[in-house]
Amino acid sequence: MKVLTFCGYYFPHVGGIEQVARDCINALAGECEQRVICFNHEKGNATDEEDGVQIVRAGCFAKVASQQLSFGFYGLLKKQFREFMPDVVLFHFPNPFAAHYLLKLLKKYPRCKLVVYWHLDITKQKLLGKFFGGQTKRLLRRASKVVATSPNYIEGSKFLPAFRTKCTVVPNCANSERITVSESNLREAARIREENKGKTILFALGRHVPYKGLEYLIRASKLLGDGYQIFIGGEGELTPRLKALAEGDEKVVFLGRIGDEARKAYTLACDIFCFPSVTKNEAFGLALAEAMALKKPAVTFTIEGSGVNYVSLNGVTGIEVANADVPAYAKAIETLAGDPPLREQYGNAARERVETLFSEPVFRENIRSLFQEI
Repeated sequence: MKVLTFCGYYFPHVGGIEQVARDCINALAGECEQRVICFNHEKGNATDEEDGVQIVRAGCFAKVASQQLSFGFYGLLKKQFREFMPDVVLFHFPNPFAAHYLLKLLKKYPRCKLVVYWHLDITKQKLLGKFFGGQTKRLLRRASKVVATSPNYIEGSKFLPAFRTKCTVVPNCANSERITVSESNLREAARIREENKGKTILFALGRHVPYKGLEYLIRASKLLGDGYQIFIGGEGELTPRLKALAEGDEKVVFLGRIGDEARKAYTLACDIFCFPSVTKNEAFGLALAEAMALKKPAVTFTIEGSGVNYVSLNGVTGIEVANADVPAYAKAIETLAGDPPLREQYGNAARERVETLFSEPVFRENIRSLFQEI
């Protein structure tokens, strides 16, 4: 079987969808002949190899409403169909620009099957979502299978309930490489804990954008006593605003963009993992699953239709509170901070949940079974 994967970007570009696309590629290694078409950060087209797979990158001339625009994409896509002759296209949604050309081309290749990997509804760009609503329905009608990352997202999606018979749930995975701990990670975690001895350490990580909800964590910090240390990793458009909001609160430390080794160290060092996302743009929560794999209890918000509350279960692997409720979020932190046995109980349950549902071997088996069925 030949599988042509489309995703917005591909490794070494780092992002949630890109990581899932790469996990799919690795899951199908040795099972299928594969190729990837994606966009390039540069203007020119490029072809290289990653993970033993040819990557065709279409140069972009602009990016509008989070959508890459490329003069060369359709030509490259036609070339892949003509030369590679895929049996299946694995399309990572959303990307309405690419979907337009894919649907156009699939009319000429009726035997080619389509798998739509549904990462999230278009929620932020509401006008864009309305404009491409008809196209999205055509894409789902053409699909042989639709992959959702959680049952929550099928029920909460604007589009998926109408295509429920095509939907299958394949939860994202906590990639083994990203949760394997080294001696240096343990030493660095011990150093962080020693430097903050006597304090409850909180750790949060993510792009500094509105849906990540980091402002609610910072506001919650103002309701906590001095016995806490809050580390926030990442950066983004809201970084200046978040720093201004935290001004005068010595508990909050911004780490900036950090690599995998530092992420592991701060996760290991923390007592509580804070994941304050507030909208369905957070469709699953890979960072949450990775922290749970390292036995960390989480504090989350209720997000209707999101997979976040499927990944971490209230009263089982952490505490979930009403969306954007700052006092409740602070109270949940205080509850876990004051009860070490409860933290350990939730942390152990978190690790068990990841191993059962979100581990790399389970993901690999789910993806392979899906393509065998196709």
